[in-house]
Amino acid sequence: MASGSGPGVNDFALKVGTVNGTGSASANGLLLQALFRMGIPVSGKNVFPSNIQGLPTWYEIRVNRNGHTARSPDFQLVVAMNPQSYVRDIEEVASGGWILYDSSRELDDQLRREDVTFLGVPLAEMCVEHFEGARTRILMKNIAYVGALVSLLDIDMDVVKGMLEETFAKKPHLIDANLKAIELGARYAAEHFDCPLPIRLEAMDATKECVMVTGNQAAGLGCLYAGATVGAWYPITPSTSLMDSFTEFCHRFRVDPETGRKRFCIIQAEDELAAAGMVIGASWMGARAFTPTSGPGISLMSEFIGLAYYAEIPSVFFDVQRTGPSTGMPTRTQQGDILLCAYASHGDTKHICLYPANPKECFEFAVAAFDLAERFQTPVFVLSDLDIGMNDWMVPKLEWDDAYVPDRGKVLSASEIEEAESFYRYLDVDGDHIPYRTLPGVHPKGAYFTRGSGHDKYGRYTEGSDEYVEVVDRLRDKVDSAGDRVPQPEVFGERALTEGGTRYGLISLGGCHWAVLEAREDLAARGVELDYLRVRGFPFCGDVEAFLEHHERIFVVEQNRDEQLRRLLLMETACPKEKLESITYYGGQPLSKGHVLDGLAAHVGLAEAAAP
Repeated sequence: MASGSGPGVNDFALKVGTVNGTGSASANGLLLQALFRMGIPVSGKNVFPSNIQGLPTWYEIRVNRNGHTARSPDFQLVVAMNPQSYVRDIEEVASGGWILYDSSRELDDQLRREDVTFLGVPLAEMCVEHFEGARTRILMKNIAYVGALVSLLDIDMDVVKGMLEETFAKKPHLIDANLKAIELGARYAAEHFDCPLPIRLEAMDATKECVMVTGNQAAGLGCLYAGATVGAWYPITPSTSLMDSFTEFCHRFRVDPETGRKRFCIIQAEDELAAAGMVIGASWMGARAFTPTSGPGISLMSEFIGLAYYAEIPSVFFDVQRTGPSTGMPTRTQQGDILLCAYASHGDTKHICLYPANPKECFEFAVAAFDLAERFQTPVFVLSDLDIGMNDWMVPKLEWDDAYVPDRGKVLSASEIEEAESFYRYLDVDGDHIPYRTLPGVHPKGAYFTRGSGHDKYGRYTEGSDEYVEVVDRLRDKVDSAGDRVPQPEVFGERALTEGGTRYGLISLGGCHWAVLEAREDLAARGVELDYLRVRGFPFCGDVEAFLEHHERIFVVEQNRDEQLRRLLLMETACPKEKLESITYYGGQPLSKGHVLDGLAAHVGLAEAAAP
């Protein structure tokens, strides 16, 4: 059979149900990486509880030879390792699928289904027999189910062995223990079941130009490449690993090899408000500084965000979104901060926002965020989410241009200040709404009072109406002018921006993109063509206006209850309200193509959508 051909070959989804804190993350990571190294397009979604250990946790893997990476809730295979979640796990197996479970403990007959096949492997018994110590036995049981999958799915054992040798190169005894557990599971499955299953794997060559990385890792690396030297944060799921990654990269690349001096400053603040203040202070001094947080943190930072906006201090905020309100579900994903970040703080504020769709864009947009913050002297928000930030994604290799020069914006040097007749911090000299700024200590003539209170264009305190209005109107115009400088939208459809496009269009942003793409492809196979625009930055540019203008009806796909992207489009464009229909999903799981297709069908029906 040709590589990647045939039904079920390199095209299925599986789910592993385990207990949080039992080492299953390592086993699942090993499994995902093995498939990736076999050259097969793959994606992984970790569904974990917000406590430390003891509650059910799941890991979802989708294999798709065509490269689709959106979540698939249709599981052909479930590995049920946690009796607490047996009922749910067994219910979620697609009819005709398979359930791999630990048969060391007899399965209740009430749990069995006639339309699926149960594959019992005595994992606990094998580990009790072959390993010493309760903790070791628990860990090895999870590795043993990976072994069973090696035989059931035809995973390349040499690839698995190679990964174990890489992972435990400095601890050879762990290589032996893990390999033994894998071989036990693989041997049992091969001897007791017809292997491989109809859903199986064949090596491909579709991942050689790709890497597996999380969005938080990529964003941390992007901050390093952008020249960030200061990071301040208060730990919060799901953003903490972004600062962890940045810290690791700094220790590797920002330490002077001769003196050992660290050329970076990373501070864990007492709370999110303090972290924002540290970032703004460092940025005011001329450093490139940032803070990673999530929605609750943005709420707490809002006072300082308003200060940075009004005092025109560059600053970068990474919002790795999770569900709300309040604490919400801290380990579930959502896009609930779109409006919060666009207008964060009290009074009249408006902010530049970037919306990456995968880790590659997290890397690229991190660099863009610092350039935009300094160019426009204002806060910039990068809105990722838990799915993008914490899950492993297969993306094209990250690229870097060594000729890159940071855009520091309109910063006066000592000689420029010396030659200037006068300097006023908030005066628009060039007519582009952006004043010149100076850095502390560069030149006495560049000194000014940084005001978060009412001030006129010369930086003088005022409570005068006309002077105040002049300044805040310029701030509005300054941020609006960034629409052509933020990452431009990605457009699908040859004539999507003209009158010759399809009747109906789709608009989305962030991690929804992959489900929308897959749904659009599915519809196209049925003869239903839809144009599609993915928003990548705010303020909106002219292409967004053109797309809205040239379609009879537009479906806005997003992951929040209150249709926040739709509301933002209505507030910030001339699009009439009746043109926009919402397709929303906000249950905490990543979006799937089914959510998009169901939403379209509920609004217009596929037959109507296909009509000329």
